[in-house]
Amino acid sequence: MRGDMRPGEARGDRSDAQMKKVEAIIKPFKLDEVKDALTEVGVQGMTVTEVKGFGRTGGKKEVYRGSAYVVDFVPKVKVEVVVPDEMVHAVIEAIEKAAKTGRIGDGKIFASPIDEAVRIRTGERGRDAI
Repeated sequence: MRGDMRPGEARGDRSDAQMKKVEAIIKPFKLDEVKDALTEVGVQGMTVTEVKGFGRTGGKKEVYRGSAYVVDFVPKVKVEVVVPDEMVHAVIEAIEKAAKTGRIGDGKIFASPIDEAVRIRTGERGRDAI
């Protein structure tokens, strides 16, 4: 057994196998299209959260009873998926294509490395847990 492996861990089942978390901040009405696009590229699970925020535009101006005011935080949806490295580009492209309207506020996509994943019910680790 190599020194960098855990007891009971097979060589191909390293928990530090390359995985990425892809986070997308999108317009809420695009959620169904993004979900369908992710399912088509093989994503089996995702987390969706209602969030608020603003980017370069600093929110949006609205008028209420004749008075203009700025809504600093615009409602958005955050979609999070953890996938093997080889799926990252397909996932990003699927989200980008499905979420794009061509207008300001379409959102952002981020990819970050994941060091570990554990399926609580079974104890599976690494790629097997996602």
